[in-house]
Amino acid sequence: MKGVLLVNLGSPESPTPKDVKPYLDEFLMDKYVIDVPFLLRALLVRGIILRKRPEKSAEAYKKIWWEEGSPLIVLSKRMKAKVEQDVSVPVSLAMRYGNPSIESGLQELSDKGVTEVLLFPLYPQHAMASTVTILVLAEELRKKKFPHMNFTIVPAFYNQKDYIRDLSNSIKKHLEGFEYDHLLFSYHGIPERHVRKTDVTKSHCKIDGSCCNTPSPAHEFCYRHQCFETTKQVVAFLGIEEGKYSQTFQSRLAGDKWLEPYTDVEINKMPEKGIKKLAVVTPAFVSDCLETLEEIAMEANHQFKEHGGEEFKAVPCLNDDDDWCKTLSRWIDQWAFQTEEQIV
Repeated sequence: MKGVLLVNLGSPESPTPKDVKPYLDEFLMDKYVIDVPFLLRALLVRGIILRKRPEKSAEAYKKIWWEEGSPLIVLSKRMKAKVEQDVSVPVSLAMRYGNPSIESGLQELSDKGVTEVLLFPLYPQHAMASTVTILVLAEELRKKKFPHMNFTIVPAFYNQKDYIRDLSNSIKKHLEGFEYDHLLFSYHGIPERHVRKTDVTKSHCKIDGSCCNTPSPAHEFCYRHQCFETTKQVVAFLGIEEGKYSQTFQSRLAGDKWLEPYTDVEINKMPEKGIKKLAVVTPAFVSDCLETLEEIAMEANHQFKEHGGEEFKAVPCLNDDDDWCKTLSRWIDQWAFQTEEQIV
């Protein structure tokens, strides 16, 4: 019997330091997130970051927390409910960090008799700290507790025509009536070394002005290339003219060289360049979360206006958009019935 496990990032149980701390510990101690030796990672995370970060992060979560709970969890559940209504196989939802866990999601499917699992990381672009860590943990759990299961992996869908169409139409819908001077595509940042580590050729990724535009097998797993390609295809779909859009990376940690240009730095410079009305879209996420609702819609908005900007529009993620949920359902059923046109 076939079934689907949708996997998103995750969230603390509540916006309190008590619940944020174990969530951050699980997240930051992941060797695919902070990819340094365990002892150094433990010293950095548990000896330094977790001393003050939980209180600060809890305050940020409080700003965006909904009455029903974490926006990311609530929105993921709404998306899952719509998908579940339209497909012919069982669907379970899991988070890489926090609850519901990947183990509980697999257990739910197993209890329903599922042996063939479509493992679906809800990330358009492939990255170590998102896609890879989900796949590694799921495989570890399969070997230990669910040996009767087989996995089929949904690859990065950053350039799938259905995804590009739904993302583009969503952007167009949310920007209706807003005459922006500039549209910024802000992607979650990662350390540059992560890009090099996922380079299957071990030589292509130079992170310069040409490697992402030069065809290579490395692009199948290159986060940077896939971000640029998503932007390129959305811009083409919407017919946005050159000079009216740009791309940046957000949410960096101190101490490492991360993908550039940085979102906050670029946004702060825009008003002096004559950009007074700014729209920001965050295509690295399919569900709104702390990074979109607080970092962009609140903090970036504030900083833009502090530097002379006038109007700011944060475009929501796809969330439980009806067309997007129908696309997910169609992809799932194409896999379930092994039709010719499918994403996996």
